[in-house]
Amino acid sequence: MFQRRTWLMAVVLVASLLLAACPQPEPIAPGSEPAAESGAQTGSGDAAAPAAETAAQPGGIFVEGTSDDPSILNPVLASGTNSSDVNTKLFPSLIGQDPFSGEFVPTELAESWEVSDDGMVWTFTLRDGVMWSDGEPVDAEDFKFTFDAIANDQVESPRKYFMDNIESIEAPDAQTVVITYNQIKCDALGNLTQPLLPSHKFASDFSDIMTSPENESPSVSAGPVIFQQWTRDESVTAVANENYFKGAPFMEGWIYKEVPDAGARLAQLQTGEVSMVTLQPEQLAAVEFDPNLSVYRFEDDGYDYIALNLANPENPQPGLDEEGNPIEQDPHPVLGDKSVRQAMAYALDYDAIIDQVYLGQGYRMAANVLPAIEWAYNNDLEPYPYEPEMAAQLLEEAGWVDSDGDGVREKDGVPLALTLITNAGNTTREDLGALAQDQLNSIGFDITFEAIEFGTLLEQLDTQVFDMIIIGWTGLGADPNDDAFWLRQYDEPGSGFNAVSFANDRVEELLAAGVSVPGCDPAERAPYYQEIQEIMHDEVPYIFVRGRISNFGYTDNWQGINPGPWSFYYNMEQWSRAE
Repeated sequence: MFQRRTWLMAVVLVASLLLAACPQPEPIAPGSEPAAESGAQTGSGDAAAPAAETAAQPGGIFVEGTSDDPSILNPVLASGTNSSDVNTKLFPSLIGQDPFSGEFVPTELAESWEVSDDGMVWTFTLRDGVMWSDGEPVDAEDFKFTFDAIANDQVESPRKYFMDNIESIEAPDAQTVVITYNQIKCDALGNLTQPLLPSHKFASDFSDIMTSPENESPSVSAGPVIFQQWTRDESVTAVANENYFKGAPFMEGWIYKEVPDAGARLAQLQTGEVSMVTLQPEQLAAVEFDPNLSVYRFEDDGYDYIALNLANPENPQPGLDEEGNPIEQDPHPVLGDKSVRQAMAYALDYDAIIDQVYLGQGYRMAANVLPAIEWAYNNDLEPYPYEPEMAAQLLEEAGWVDSDGDGVREKDGVPLALTLITNAGNTTREDLGALAQDQLNSIGFDITFEAIEFGTLLEQLDTQVFDMIIIGWTGLGADPNDDAFWLRQYDEPGSGFNAVSFANDRVEELLAAGVSVPGCDPAERAPYYQEIQEIMHDEVPYIFVRGRISNFGYTDNWQGINPGPWSFYYNMEQWSRAE
């Protein structure tokens, strides 16, 4: 659900780590031949050909159907995928990512970079001629401004962790960025894909970033499209950027259209009202056999999970005080008990969930590291099995009993009652919520399940006023360092990604050690992440529901589309309408 948030600074090992760990696309139609490079584009059982059958025709508006509105159009403040979907098309980044290998590459503002012998100083040379849509240059000052804004105390950015171990950022001239670290960060490059703000549109002291009208109506862009209009709960409209540094797009414009109901999105894809949607598992068959549509299937670098709030939602607190000292959390009256969390993990039938809810579009996970990151994955760790008897036993031993025979357990007068929420319109998550409710209630829980508006869901998640949320991470990248999810410093109601208030001294030690191994040798880093997985498996801050397999459906009246597992839109300026 959220942004790509990896760092990568493995000196000479960066490329090899990414190539070894990136998710691999899978063909979905028996007998289909792979499309060039991607191997996963199909239409009615036939491989889609990325090479144009006809000459490119200018014009046409590409409409992406989505379940929800973006929350904000400032990439420093945004935290959701929907905002990222828009921001990455409007704002440039320092570096890019190869859509097929996942390797970080000089395809964006930086045309090259050099690394000092000790790996601490990275010098980026920026390409000349990249312009904001008002004619101002995109330069080193924009990069420095963006990252200084993230670090500034006035700015409530969820990306504070970007600044970990950065000693300084300098812009000695318009075409040079120098980043100096105070220690090795083996995952440092990934966060440099962060979209940049136009520094000339904000106050130099960052005082207006939280309230600027630019956050809802960006006046300049430097991506393939230029912002035109945002109608809340309806659509974001953008027009082609004729001065885009990679070349003027063939398309006339792009629309990000909110269609909350999954069935309505599919219907609009089939009629051509929208050009692309993310497919629900139950919709695959309808699209695969439509001669006018194509499907792109790939193992996403993410997972779906149920977040369990370990702290009292009536008293959200940060993980650290102003001096950086740990704050003892007021525990959740139910989920603060590890036995309850483990019982929940045993109570869910994951195979049935993957088969019935996701229609086979997923795989089991034991903990927080994706199996695709083979060198760091703990192969000795088994996912929780479906054992409702063990779940009941754990609850009994922990003192959660049904003393009055009403079917709901309680302990010390506290009922085993929780509210589970997810975003309305995502029928897969709604089905998961209903099934999880039934399975947990069958062993003595009293689960209230609600599907609510996505913006409200994110607000409750960010402010930590929830019990349990069905949600997901995507864009995790090819490095196992996920410290922003688990460190106390990111337990910050309103802005941090550690929304479950996880706190574990040993995990903090392991995360710090794993990302700072001299030379970043995977074999030396692996034991740290394997132990972290053991702790996560035991502590259960998340219930890991499935590793993700994603499916995009799109219309065949556009040519030049050749998606990779790391990006669908990387070459959108080359897409053209085939009439």
